[in-house]
Amino acid sequence: MPDGAMPVLDVRNLRTVFRTRSGEVHAVNDVSFDLRPGELLGVVGESGSGKSVTMMSLIGLLPSPPAEVRSGQALLDGRDLLGMTPEELRKVRGARVGFIFQDPMTSLNPVFTVGFQLTEPLRTHMGMTRPEARRRAAELLELVGISDAERRLDDYPHQFSGGMRQRVMIAMALACDPEVLIADEPTTALDVTIQAQILELVKELRHKLGMAIVWITHDLGVIAGIADRVMVMYAGQVVEQAPVKELFTNPQHPYTRALLQTVPSVRGRRVEKLRVIRGQPPVLGAPPAACPFRPRCDHALARCARENPQRIALGSGHDVACFWDPATGEERHA
Repeated sequence: MPDGAMPVLDVRNLRTVFRTRSGEVHAVNDVSFDLRPGELLGVVGESGSGKSVTMMSLIGLLPSPPAEVRSGQALLDGRDLLGMTPEELRKVRGARVGFIFQDPMTSLNPVFTVGFQLTEPLRTHMGMTRPEARRRAAELLELVGISDAERRLDDYPHQFSGGMRQRVMIAMALACDPEVLIADEPTTALDVTIQAQILELVKELRHKLGMAIVWITHDLGVIAGIADRVMVMYAGQVVEQAPVKELFTNPQHPYTRALLQTVPSVRGRRVEKLRVIRGQPPVLGAPPAACPFRPRCDHALARCARENPQRIALGSGHDVACFWDPATGEERHA
């Protein structure tokens, strides 16, 4: 990642709400982050922490209603995605921002061939003729490691294994050479061996193509191996952000520390007991007025019940939203 490079994506104060029969759910609360050219940003947190909703909000992939992006700004090379019309967003999706969904079984259309699904964005966004698009589609399948690519363009999704379908999804996301690739837990449904192959593939493609990547996951082991920087989310907000090595060696938020302790480890011949985070993430009917992690936190202070901490910079690209200082065990003094 070039030092001092301008962000390719700059998100500020994003808020997303879902309207339900029982009231509003505040799914994303004042989220800000940026993404620089060639960088891989890992986004981690429990299910329901707002990871996927944040990224889908940016490019208009949430159904509206019930979803509503209430405020914020998302600049892609200076243009605000949140201010675009649906037609303008359709031109951005696929062409400038690629999206890999979690489940290739439901993301690929079972009634169309893989070749048709690969060539459509090429013809729509890049103006290619059918023969040009087919040649490019075959190149894309070869790029993601699918052999006999020309013939396999005529196959349907059910004729591919789970790992191969995920490779097809990656090929579709890369079809128009996007500046930003968002991968939403793309290896969750795959076995460990195929998962490792997909991760190696992404590392290789990132090196070849130089695109910026947002990798959404709950697996900290994956993040440790591929990310440059990590953003930890809880209750729809960013609670900590740091370079990957800094986050693993010097976590500052109690939630980050608790997440790291849930990762299984083996020391010598002894398997350490797997830890869990007690309680459940909150469902927010209003923007949090106090720290949302307080009911599950072993280090909550009196102030945490009165005020939701804002992110403060700790230096070296590390920031945290917490009043507790792990170095002193007392309230943090910014």
